[in-house]
Amino acid sequence: MGDTIDKVKAGHRKMWALGDYPTLAAEIIWDLGGVLVDASGVGSGARVLDIAAGSGNVAIAAALAGADVVASDLTPELLEAGRKEAARHDIHLEWREADAEALPFADAEFDAVLSCVGIMFAPHHQAAADEMVRVCRPGGTIGLLSWTPEGFIGQMLATMKPYAPPPPPGAQPPPLWGSPDHVEALLGDRVTDLTFRRKTVRIDLFETPEAFRDYFKARYGPTIAVYNHIADDPEKVAALDKALVDLVRRHDQGTSNATIDWEYLLVTARRRP
Repeated sequence: MGDTIDKVKAGHRKMWALGDYPTLAAEIIWDLGGVLVDASGVGSGARVLDIAAGSGNVAIAAALAGADVVASDLTPELLEAGRKEAARHDIHLEWREADAEALPFADAEFDAVLSCVGIMFAPHHQAAADEMVRVCRPGGTIGLLSWTPEGFIGQMLATMKPYAPPPPPGAQPPPLWGSPDHVEALLGDRVTDLTFRRKTVRIDLFETPEAFRDYFKARYGPTIAVYNHIADDPEKVAALDKALVDLVRRHDQGTSNATIDWEYLLVTARRRP
């Protein structure tokens, strides 16, 4: 079992190192880090953990708010990109390689434990949720921002699923973290003041649906991994190419550039004292 888990983690680390996620995050979803920090009430002096931090859009926003921040992620390449971005802002925070399902931190170590479209990609949801609660102090804040199953990115992941390799045993779909019922079941009676808000971020960076598809094929690890899996089957590649373009067209609200509202679930809670 241990070897299987190690292989799963190695696969996730490799997937998120593909392409150029830091550029994608900077160009498309960087501001969501500040949204989560503000919603979680993070301020000066708070001890904050950002789980599955990627290149640090939450961690850097929290540090700029005056918090004492640890950014953790499974993928060293993303942490290195985050260090460079933090240096550009002339701020200091700690960067730690860490598995969201087995965090190397003490019980109740943090005043706030946050994750923005990060922890949702840990394969074993309950294990990740348990760790998130464990490292948060009693009365501390838990904050999550996750793509919803019904929203655009949830639907994009569903579109890619038939072309992807089978998930590892026990793995759950990432967009379930965007379902209030699922999050409530994961956190259980260990939290109070649980709130859910459905919000959207408008994306209008791409001139055409094809430009969107090609951008994600070049930069987004999960998309690159799926295309790598079907690379020897031109018919499947063509089918997925078409399916992604069709998805963008169905959601497009623009008159010039493709304009899509990506739905996410914003969750805040307090660990029960």
